Amino acid sequence: MAMPTHAKTVIIGAGIHGLSTAWHLAEKLEAQGKGGGQDILVIDKSGIAAGASGIACGVVRNNYFQPAMRELMAHSVEVWESDPKAFSYHPVGYMQISPEHMRADIASIHAQQQDIGYESVFIEGAAQSMDYMKGLFSDWQTKGITSVLHEKKGGYANNTAAIYGLAAKAEALGVRIMSGVTVKGFRAGNGAAAVTAVETDKGDIECDQVVIAAGPWVSQLWNMLDLPKTVAIKGSDGQMHEGVDTWRYWCLEEGTLGVDPDLQKTNDGKMPPVIHVDTDAPLHSDVDGSLITEEAWGIYYKPDFNFGGIQGGAMPYKVETPVDKVALDPYGPDSPEFIVDDNFAHMWCSALAFCQKRFEGQIKYYKNEASGGLGCFTPDSFPVFDRFRENVTVIADSNHGYKMIGVGKLIAEELTGGKSRLLEPFRFSRYAEGKLHPVSNSPFPWS
Repeated sequence: MAMPTHAKTVIIGAGIHGLSTAWHLAEKLEAQGKGGGQDILVIDKSGIAAGASGIACGVVRNNYFQPAMRELMAHSVEVWESDPKAFSYHPVGYMQISPEHMRADIASIHAQQQDIGYESVFIEGAAQSMDYMKGLFSDWQTKGITSVLHEKKGGYANNTAAIYGLAAKAEALGVRIMSGVTVKGFRAGNGAAAVTAVETDKGDIECDQVVIAAGPWVSQLWNMLDLPKTVAIKGSDGQMHEGVDTWRYWCLEEGTLGVDPDLQKTNDGKMPPVIHVDTDAPLHSDVDGSLITEEAWGIYYKPDFNFGGIQGGAMPYKVETPVDKVALDPYGPDSPEFIVDDNFAHMWCSALAFCQKRFEGQIKYYKNEASGGLGCFTPDSFPVFDRFRENVTVIADSNHGYKMIGVGKLIAEELTGGKSRLLEPFRFSRYAEGKLHPVSNSPFPWS
């Protein structure tokens, strides 16, 4: 395919958001009699699913303390459910299993899920929670748990397969996807703010509008647009907090226990929901009994034939390196710096054993292979979806990305003149206005 010199819409990033936007935008244009995707170009410096989307665990859940996030996730689940085969989507459900200090938060989540028609079951009390879990897994043995939220919707999708499913839908409508194209900058004309061309290592692409859906690389493209590196945030006390970094990186920790995925089947022989456990009970080593942590901790896991075992992760850790000096490339498992180590394997496998007896002594089957990757987070760890420089739409998912397949549909509505109620709570202006999302008691920065 020859390198085009013009496209009405240039989308940067061939991951979950870029390809979902391309597909939905092409659908809307076709419905309006405007030619489908013939004038939509997706570019990526590596290729389809080469970034965070290609290494994602793939969990799809609605378990959010923030009302705006819950509505957005319910919308996204509907998109996943629209074509499970194409998206390699497994609607097995999702479970949030929590300690007493999180019970009120989870109760609130359940109540508001009912308000929006999102099916879930809420169990309260230590004995009741244990009975419910043993009804699913006879070997359940967690301590310090007083509530269970069982979402009947959601589940997980196979990461790369889902992204290629999106690519196929976009290309079927005429969208062009070009790999190996690196963005070098943006050009504006006649002193105006609007971008008139995307500058790449393969030549300039003149355009009418740009969508940035670059995942961890959003901070680099943000800098190319000369957008602010710090932000002022109005706190709950009404005071302005100046000079807060616009972006920060966290390293994600995930891995795979290389056992037969069928090991995790439920008592009735079915594939189980995705399991997420948060607890403040001390975690001891499944190897030698030593104390790993007395702080609150959490893990998530699921059987996954795509990964070849029990796959999941734990809390990420904050990268202390200044944002502009973080070595993003090579990304993911190819990184010499930002991958999981033996400490993660020890913690995660011990945590699996803490939850279920079937995982005791199984650490020897942990797949000792490079895994993990960087996530680019906003100041409050929640997404920013907004328009800058008059015609540049930025999709900054703050690492909530993979499950949010429906964001592209909402962005497409706005690119064609609409206004999305679901995206309104995620505008960049919320920081200066103090319209921040509520914070939960979860040990994870994105819950």
